[in-house]
Amino acid sequence: MRIRDIDLGKEPVLLAPMEDITDITFRQLCKRLGADMVYSEFLSADALIRNIAGTTRKLTTNDEERPVAIQIYGRDADTMVEAAKIVEEAHPDVLDINFGCPVKRVAGKGAGSGMLRNIPLMLEITKQVVKAVKLPVTVKTRLGWDANSIIIEDLAEQLQDCGIEALTIHGRTRAQMYTGRADWEPIGRVKSNPRIHIPIIGNGDIATPQQARHAFNVYGVDAIMVGRASIGRPWVFQEIKHYLEYGELPASRDVAFYMDILRCLVDNNIDKLDERRGVLHSRRHIAASPLFKGIPDFKSLKVSMLRAPTRAELMEYMEQAQTILEEIEKNKKIE
Repeated sequence: MRIRDIDLGKEPVLLAPMEDITDITFRQLCKRLGADMVYSEFLSADALIRNIAGTTRKLTTNDEERPVAIQIYGRDADTMVEAAKIVEEAHPDVLDINFGCPVKRVAGKGAGSGMLRNIPLMLEITKQVVKAVKLPVTVKTRLGWDANSIIIEDLAEQLQDCGIEALTIHGRTRAQMYTGRADWEPIGRVKSNPRIHIPIIGNGDIATPQQARHAFNVYGVDAIMVGRASIGRPWVFQEIKHYLEYGELPASRDVAFYMDILRCLVDNNIDKLDERRGVLHSRRHIAASPLFKGIPDFKSLKVSMLRAPTRAELMEYMEQAQTILEEIEKNKKIE
């Protein structure tokens, strides 16, 4: 699969843009662990042109994570064009437009998936952004506003006509938010449309290597995008890539391998922020990590990890967790 001159190889697996998750430290980690392309958190066009520090900081990328896309959202063409030019100066590989975010503070104001209720404006923004920058421009959107307005098949052609160079489709409507099951059938129909010639990237509920293989085989997408399954589990990209290439799950690693990745994540967050904020920022990954799920009598230790105020305390609790996990692993081998 290619986006202009960016060769992502066969059956690429991409890290989805996620607010407060896909910062530079997490993107770099996912890239090292097999992600073929990574996306920034979504950036407000209004905040970019007002030079809001918290947003402009998110423009930072580096060569270790390339190819990297920066994603923006907004609700009028002039603002989006000006923001796109600011993004171009940060030198990402791709500029992605968010027409898919369902949260009320975005969609309720007409941006993100709110654009699914104003297709003429969505298309005008897309045309103007494509015209304004030299970067490849891509779009991420959803099936439609609700179950009564599944418009993605026609919309995909319209967006393609605007000049975008790839389209990511999340298999839910805005009304679904992140609930229910993603519907990949419309994604498959877009991909099989003979008039579609840009890459189609499928997104929604890809959490296992088997689901990734199913998405490629059944729906024919050019790439898949993994989002929530990577939180607390950035090694999911290695697992998926191995399965796609060899048709089997990779050999299980020692507990220390996974724990070291989480420790690395904590340290990277502390280096990027500071100790207090870095520890706080890491809690979502610790809470979501499958390493700590389904372990008998583990709740109190997990709570301690999530409440630890300092790196030293957190690392002490993580060491205790590793000892417990290694003991469980040892007993399984004996059995």
